Amino acid sequence: MKLEMLDQIDSTTMNRRSLLKRAGLLGLTLPAAGALLSACGVSGADMTPDEMEKGNQSKTASTSGAPLAAAAAPAAAGGVTELTVTAMDLKFEPAQLSAPANQPVRLTFINKGAIEHDIEILGLTVDGLTTVTPPKAMSDRATGLHDEATANKQAYAAAGSGDQMVIEFTPTAAGSFEFVCLVPGHKEAGMKGTFTVTGGDAAASATPMAMDHSVPMPAGTGEPYPADRMPNPEVAAPVGTRAPQTVKQTVEIHEVIGYVDEGVAYKFWTFNGTVPGPMIRARVDDYIELTLVNPAENMMPHNIDLHAVTGPGGGAEATLIQPGQQATFRFKARHPGVFVYHCATPPVPQHISSGMYGLIVIEPEGGLTPVDREFYVMQGDLYLEGGRGDKGLRAFSIDKMLDENPDYVTFNGAMGALTGDRTFKAKVGETIRIFFGVGGPNITSSFHIIGEVFDRVYPEGAQEVHTHVQTTLVPAGGATMVELGLEVPGTYTMVDHSLGRVSKGAAGTIVVEGEENPDLFEVIAPAAPIS
Repeated sequence: MKLEMLDQIDSTTMNRRSLLKRAGLLGLTLPAAGALLSACGVSGADMTPDEMEKGNQSKTASTSGAPLAAAAAPAAAGGVTELTVTAMDLKFEPAQLSAPANQPVRLTFINKGAIEHDIEILGLTVDGLTTVTPPKAMSDRATGLHDEATANKQAYAAAGSGDQMVIEFTPTAAGSFEFVCLVPGHKEAGMKGTFTVTGGDAAASATPMAMDHSVPMPAGTGEPYPADRMPNPEVAAPVGTRAPQTVKQTVEIHEVIGYVDEGVAYKFWTFNGTVPGPMIRARVDDYIELTLVNPAENMMPHNIDLHAVTGPGGGAEATLIQPGQQATFRFKARHPGVFVYHCATPPVPQHISSGMYGLIVIEPEGGLTPVDREFYVMQGDLYLEGGRGDKGLRAFSIDKMLDENPDYVTFNGAMGALTGDRTFKAKVGETIRIFFGVGGPNITSSFHIIGEVFDRVYPEGAQEVHTHVQTTLVPAGGATMVELGLEVPGTYTMVDHSLGRVSKGAAGTIVVEGEENPDLFEVIAPAAPIS
């Protein structure tokens, strides 16, 4: 498959990480990944110059999509250097801009991405900063950054999806300056470039006013960071034998600092304040009316893609919302099974890794077979800056995520989330059902309970049942349902049987109480010196 978007790039000369970042995080801007973008509700489809410039009276020198060399060339009009830069998911095009010092520059910033992007030239002091054409709308985050940049005489522009902003300014010093997108995580994902100012006084290029807001979360400080554990989500009530109906579900996004490990904390992005998010439960032929709420105090845009949905982006396209917004859509549950849902806002893997995943259970007509207890577990992989176990409030690592090298692979979001006083409890003679999913974004699970055999496994949550299964493979973005009868008391440990991950958090316990069953299990002689 052709990689048309990699204009003038020889992939044989680039290492894996550089190629991924240049193309956009995980290839999100490659034609080869177009279907993935569409499925996530973030198509990033190109718009024509006429569409981008509709209603804009200022003349721009070029449009996005031209080869880098041509796009980077400034066009002088009446002493004004005209430049155009386009934001994609997740890169700038072109990534190299130049202009002479002490001469006016008119910069047209076009956003062809799926969410709001911005651009700031770090460290460059400018004069005569004015907005020629404002965007149709600007988020509170971008408005605050714009006001701060204006006060500091730094060039800044922002625009929502399909919009543009035109600014004019005069660079006051020569040198090479980095420009970046300040949306958290986007700079690290590859949204950066170089603005070269020629002529003038190169010695004056540095400025103490430069501010980079791209990653507001601090890295580990070496000092333990106290944080509370997030609660585990509840199992939604079974549907039973009822007739189809309309189910209304509201999900609220919470960006909250939570416990990861002893002395280690992270700012999770969550659905309803838990990792995983709330279990959504319905039956085949139900209509599900889902409202997604992004409170104003949050910093990031978010959405939701439910794998049970038949429709554009699984709902992601309809629910892409900024802080202070909400959106509602309705879908019909057509397929029974256990399905993952997750945030699909770029960088998609960062949003998922940060806790934005959960399960939606669609029961068949007549409902699932009743059991005594049901449990809800999801595995996820988390990537942090610094060394594993470094104390402090930790930041997300794009590089580790691209290398698929997680610091933590957890059950329900944190070390020990399903052990100790948070363990599952059951009794001998009961039958239990576990809904198990993998949010990912990268790591597949080999789900196993030490000391038990699954009586029934519904692979991928399908209706076809497998019996007498020791370990079941669950892919990232997939889920399963397992059932087993409990016959011997004791403590049973749930694990990812890629056992190196147990020390990273992929473990939980089930304590089974009741009478001993020597017919099935009996200790003949405990450990003692060899006689």
